[in-house]
Amino acid sequence: MILMSQFQKRCQTTTRYTLLHCAQCLNIRGLTAHRLFRDDLVRWQQLIAPFWLHDLMAGVAVTAMPSGEWRLFEVGCEALDLFLQNHIPGAAYLDTNSLEQEPFWNKVPDPDLLRALLDAGIRCDTTVVLYGRHTTAAARAAHLLLYAGVKDVRLLDGGLPAWQRADLPLATGAAHVYPPATAFGAEFPGCPQYLIDTLQAKALLSQRDGALVSIRTWEEFTGKTSGYSYIKARGEIPGARWGHAGDDDDMNSMSTFQQPDGTMRPAHEICQFWRDEDIHPHQQVAFYCGTGWRASMAFYYAWLMNWERISVYDGGWFEWSSNSPDDFNAD
Repeated sequence: MILMSQFQKRCQTTTRYTLLHCAQCLNIRGLTAHRLFRDDLVRWQQLIAPFWLHDLMAGVAVTAMPSGEWRLFEVGCEALDLFLQNHIPGAAYLDTNSLEQEPFWNKVPDPDLLRALLDAGIRCDTTVVLYGRHTTAAARAAHLLLYAGVKDVRLLDGGLPAWQRADLPLATGAAHVYPPATAFGAEFPGCPQYLIDTLQAKALLSQRDGALVSIRTWEEFTGKTSGYSYIKARGEIPGARWGHAGDDDDMNSMSTFQQPDGTMRPAHEICQFWRDEDIHPHQQVAFYCGTGWRASMAFYYAWLMNWERISVYDGGWFEWSSNSPDDFNAD
């Protein structure tokens, strides 16, 4: 097992020749320092590449270096067994069950969310780097951290598969444990506008510049399937706009938003298919899906592009169809 301190110590003892060789390898791959970040995103420093994270872990001075303490988490849902088999060295494990709850898998109450973040060693000024085996899980955590008021939340583009494709080291065994934080350091939640409930979603539908955006597959949007084994209702919220998602038979897929390797598609391509559905950056936009994961990824990508009036409708189709059975389109 390689923990963060052991990994850093090993990297710090690497010879100058090896470091030079690694730099040459990066140039051969076309990944010079300035190209480790996207040039099509306003918040370019928040979407990171595997080699950038590798250098940060090794103690190498990197572009967009965190200004203070930073934390690395793999995000999953009841996936600790997989984490124990292999993970990025030095990562802690963050389970989405500590962030959301039944019956609709909405955000936990604010006091519980605050406690979960403090227990994980996260303050408002902590740089938090997230990745997942499914990037939607990491995006769900990223959205809730931004809602909480964490100022610097970064996502590994492509998640663990991208790290593995780069042939970077993996560790096995127990997760790293960060010391708990005693205080968040700011008002909590810091950005409550990033999340809306069902009443606010209904109000948005009648707002002149509002857009309630369904991040669901076409099969879900047209009512051919609910998309989930535990959601019976099929249909869509009347007046919602289709924001696209992924494969029709995979509720975790966001393939329309991603390259075949799982990294984010160019921003202009995402903006274009949203524009085709009358979804624009000047609008008051709330994304939703079935229970929040896919909507969180759409939110995070829009946030990277500096869309300013965005949120996630936390209840999504699950809560809407459960609480308002006569107020939706169905077959």
